[in-house]
Amino acid sequence: MPASRFAVPSEVPGLAARRIAADILDGVLHKHRTLDDQLDGAGAHPGLKTLADRDRALMRRLVATILRRLGSLGHLLSRLLDRGIPTDAPRAQSALLIGAAQILWMDVPDHAAVDLSVRLVQSDRRAAKYAGLVNAVLRRCAREGQPLIDEIKSQNLDIPPWLLARWIAAYGETTAREMALAIGHEPSLDITVKSDAAQWASRLHGEALPTGSVRTLLQGSVTMLPGFTDGQWWVQDAAAALPARLFGDVAGKAIVDLCAAPGGKTAQLAQAGAHVTAVDRSPARMARLRDNLARLSLHADEVVTDAAEWPGQSGGGFDGVLVDAPCTSTGTIRRHPDVAWLRQENDIIALATLQKRLLQRAVALLKRGGTLVYCTCSLEPEEGEQAIVSLLAAEPDMRRMPIEAGEVAGLEEIVTADGDLRTLPCHLPHADPRLAGLDGFYAARLVKS
Repeated sequence: MPASRFAVPSEVPGLAARRIAADILDGVLHKHRTLDDQLDGAGAHPGLKTLADRDRALMRRLVATILRRLGSLGHLLSRLLDRGIPTDAPRAQSALLIGAAQILWMDVPDHAAVDLSVRLVQSDRRAAKYAGLVNAVLRRCAREGQPLIDEIKSQNLDIPPWLLARWIAAYGETTAREMALAIGHEPSLDITVKSDAAQWASRLHGEALPTGSVRTLLQGSVTMLPGFTDGQWWVQDAAAALPARLFGDVAGKAIVDLCAAPGGKTAQLAQAGAHVTAVDRSPARMARLRDNLARLSLHADEVVTDAAEWPGQSGGGFDGVLVDAPCTSTGTIRRHPDVAWLRQENDIIALATLQKRLLQRAVALLKRGGTLVYCTCSLEPEEGEQAIVSLLAAEPDMRRMPIEAGEVAGLEEIVTADGDLRTLPCHLPHADPRLAGLDGFYAARLVKS
């Protein structure tokens, strides 16, 4: 990527953040790269190093807002453009999306949103000829955009049609549309604390959830918040914090966490006193797990290998096995809106095959009388309920140990008729939509007889 694409000291304030946002959008929409890959680690956009914290936060919010509202934005721009969005200049498309998102959903003056989008296309050789078009369309958006958006609010255009159809089939039309509505809101920050949730809720200007997590609306760099450097808590959606608790008292027990990185559930188990073995195939992700545990002053034995092939360790089976299986991650769209546009329906089949292999390995690693907890952050039944039905049919030694509402803070709506855990984005309502919702998670607890 040319150096000229990065911020320079004399540049118009805010333009660098929008330029990088445009690059990252292009990465998601045209190169099929995830947001995580472009924001963190070795593949992160090099221009991020030049941004101040405030601009970095703006850039992240811009990208997330656009991806969260991509269907609505596409419909809106098609109404405002006589010949559709230019296809020969990706920067023109990005500039239109960035400008319209700011005008309609962000606290940015309309004139600034228009001006910076025009500058964005002017600075790109292929897109410069569309500067006048971008200017005219965004000015029209400022005048006419909101009524056009209001017209389509009930159509759920921001969830891909194939995915919405699946949710309607699995959960019913009313619930599916409530899920889509919940996903449209920017999520809060959820954290798992080592102790005293009420105290940390006060310090972080949030609230303690009934499940024990702390939820806050604080924004900015997580590393600057009280307690992070001291290792008093870690970021983890409230739904993601539930599966590890299904083991009950794990003090002194040997638990293996398959597909463990980045380590939130490993940390929970270690904090609860378990002897944890964390297994993950990715050296980079395992390094992140190691860093997280070091900050938290927690320990786990680490194994870098394919969990589906790992033979285990000498000395017999484990008291517990946690399978947090790779999945389509459709339950995390509220936090990772790129997932909606990167996943395809045929991904489910390949991932369900991998999940089956991981479950078979988990059963082999488990001692008799031991507990297996299987979970995915997917809303697709093939990756949750159907996977467990298939396992129970194939493994006569395994039986379901139903979850009771009292184990999950009395939230009866997240326990299925079979006694499994199923959280939906529309669960945990709140008067303030920003403080509502959960990631979509499935979990089942099985015992080896």
